[in-house]
Amino acid sequence: MDFLDLPNGHVTLCNLTVPACLMGEEGDLIRCDISMDQGRISDEPGQMVDMLGAMLFPAFVDMHTHLDKGHIWPRAANPDGSFDGALRTVGDDRTVHWTAEDVAERMEFSLRCAYAHGTHAVRTHLDSIPPQDDVSWPVFMDLRANWRGRIDLQAACLIGCEGVGLDTGFVHTADLVADAGGVLGMVAYPVPDIEARVRLFLDLAKERGLAADFHVDETLDPASETLRVIAETVIETGFDAPVTVGHLCSLSTQDEDRAASTMDLVARAGLHVVSLPMCNLYLQDRQAGTPRLRGITLVHELKARGIAVSFASDNTRDPFYAYGDMDMIEVMREATRIGHLDHSDTDWIRAFTSNPAAACGFDAPDLTSGAPADFVICRARTWTELFARPQSDRIVVRAGQQIDRALPDYSELDHLMRMP
Repeated sequence: MDFLDLPNGHVTLCNLTVPACLMGEEGDLIRCDISMDQGRISDEPGQMVDMLGAMLFPAFVDMHTHLDKGHIWPRAANPDGSFDGALRTVGDDRTVHWTAEDVAERMEFSLRCAYAHGTHAVRTHLDSIPPQDDVSWPVFMDLRANWRGRIDLQAACLIGCEGVGLDTGFVHTADLVADAGGVLGMVAYPVPDIEARVRLFLDLAKERGLAADFHVDETLDPASETLRVIAETVIETGFDAPVTVGHLCSLSTQDEDRAASTMDLVARAGLHVVSLPMCNLYLQDRQAGTPRLRGITLVHELKARGIAVSFASDNTRDPFYAYGDMDMIEVMREATRIGHLDHSDTDWIRAFTSNPAAACGFDAPDLTSGAPADFVICRARTWTELFARPQSDRIVVRAGQQIDRALPDYSELDHLMRMP
């Protein structure tokens, strides 16, 4: 249950705690009042409600998810927790089960979770190996229409780089993406002709006026350097649409000088970086005995170069990550712990709000007068209070109204999990 029932109408939330950077001020956390009227933030005071120092954030942006894979774990568990185990298990499940009805129902379930937790915009990757592209993209377009006004949805196709070619069916997939107003995406890993495939991929994106989104170097092998190839190719081709690169795990295991020069290229190319700390912690360094490496990329060093760094949920209850709930406060809490964001810059909150919005082209989170009154409010007055608990009693406000935060029950998906 929420810790406070807010009155409807013209209301002033007094004595809030807000990250200073979100109010255009210096420092860490500040106290302020925010008024809302007719669904928007207002300059005019209304009915006063003492929030007792409760912490307020703008609604979150989750820029790297896999809604089409979500919640298949009960019928498709990862046999050993490894990346290869996840690839094989998802591939088998997709071949047998991913009808339009199956994908739509699981995606809807995840969106209900995201909405209840306070997310207002989501980019999802869609497995697009033919013929799955012709199944999942129409499903996505229907969901996007049904969720308009609650969650802004964007999709990127997902296919291994070896599937990117003029004779592989990828041109058809790229056309589907363009027709849906989506983002061209692929998984980049070391293959002998990776540079040519990246160049072709960017050419196809440019021809269709599409942004690009890469899964990159999701391995702890320091020899995996496709991030460098992508940055160099973007620079050489002058590709000027937004480019997002996600994971970058191998960057954390490379020689310091080599990693630094690669990050310099990323900055020069203007790439957006998204780190997926929960999934990478789960999959990377999976071995007999105790894991030693966290799998997170060099977020501090990237940020220090002026590169926009974001964090996101990634997978949810599927073979790539057995847990998760499309909850950006959980992502923020775990990113802080895994990446030591504490004892660091005071504006990391941007990595969960304005940075991903800019990378995807979503409306920027805004706490100024006239902006939509879309908030998440937690019973916490400091960062340590926020991260000590899961904030399951948070308030979510959309268009100035407190929403019902009831989460869907997992039993709703039981009929999909019964094996034939």
